[in-house]
Amino acid sequence: MKVLLFGKNGQLGWELQRSLQPLGEVIAVDFDSEALSGDFTQPETLAATVRTVRPDLIVNAAAHTAVDKAETEPEIARLINAAAPAVLAAEAAASGAWLVHYSTDYVFDGSGSQPRDESAPTRPLNVYGQTKLEGEIAVAQGCPRHLIFRTSWVYAARGGNFAKTMVRLAGERERLTVVDDQFGAPTGADLLADVTVHALRTLRDRGDAERLAGLYHLTAGGVTNWHGYAQFVVETARRLCGPLKCTGVDPVPSSAFPTPARRPLNSRLDCHKLKDTFLLNLPEWQLGVERMLHEIL
Repeated sequence: MKVLLFGKNGQLGWELQRSLQPLGEVIAVDFDSEALSGDFTQPETLAATVRTVRPDLIVNAAAHTAVDKAETEPEIARLINAAAPAVLAAEAAASGAWLVHYSTDYVFDGSGSQPRDESAPTRPLNVYGQTKLEGEIAVAQGCPRHLIFRTSWVYAARGGNFAKTMVRLAGERERLTVVDDQFGAPTGADLLADVTVHALRTLRDRGDAERLAGLYHLTAGGVTNWHGYAQFVVETARRLCGPLKCTGVDPVPSSAFPTPARRPLNSRLDCHKLKDTFLLNLPEWQLGVERMLHEIL
């Protein structure tokens, strides 16, 4: 199998470079690649990249993920999150390749307290969510051989993330203040990458692989809020590294930290379809976060 990976240097792309290797030859590009274009702000150049490589599988780990910044540059967010995936879908369909694409819980409005499954109505609250939803639709309509994975609260040892920020602040301040009314599941990029490859192996080994194409929710198990997440990170860092300056984490509502883009309060995703289809167990979120903290600390 020949695999073309876009967004190789992001948190997810970096993990996918590792996990995809057993499937075959992996050609990985990013926005600054020289020989092959991976610049999603110029979607028309991506078609040439696909036609040059002629992959059996395209994996799109590129996205405009600066949620607040997207409010002031919606055109760029739409190019990267919707127009570019549409080009990849068209090229994949024309060549018979599979296309893997990643989306987000931000396609929902975050109302209520129950986990949402793949059939739940979408209603984005911000530009990021809206453009990611448009990307989902473009992939689903443009390429019959697709897998779309919606996820939430992604982190990795590579790059910046919420846990790293909490560890740093816990060493500088006596008290931390974190919102407690947004709920979800912190999900490691390594888990996303490994589950992706497990699903692709299943497709490879099935004679009816096209029946498995579609949209799947994929997060770590369990649920927490940002306050609970921060507490877990601080307690784990204290256990691993010794005393910290921080003596506690105080909960506050989202209104205490106004942002340009509204965030959904309920990011719970129902992952039963994924688990049943691909015979998977999704570990509790604490396991991945603790493993990541061991690695960076």
